[in-house]
Amino acid sequence: MNTLILEHEHLATGLSFSEDSFAVNLNDGRCITVPLIWYPRLLAGAKQEREQYEFIGGGEGIHWPKLDEDILVDSLLSGLPSQESQSSLKKWLQKRRK
Repeated sequence: MNTLILEHEHLATGLSFSEDSFAVNLNDGRCITVPLIWYPRLLAGAKQEREQYEFIGGGEGIHWPKLDEDILVDSLLSGLPSQESQSSLKKWLQKRRK
């Protein structure tokens, strides 16, 4: 049996936000829309914090310095929400309130 393996790197080229989701434009022309609730740090962040992002690895991922959040494009394509534990998120939220 032969297996087809496609070696194509999917890279983020653009990003926009709506009230309850964000959309990532990819270098192959697709756009992935993801609910903010999948990423609690983005959901908890202010609009200005969400809009301050940078592409990392040439677009392999997205980093939000103010929210200490990193998301890989491959994770988005796989449909994986945040894997952060509830205790870690709780500690982060408590730090933000100080």
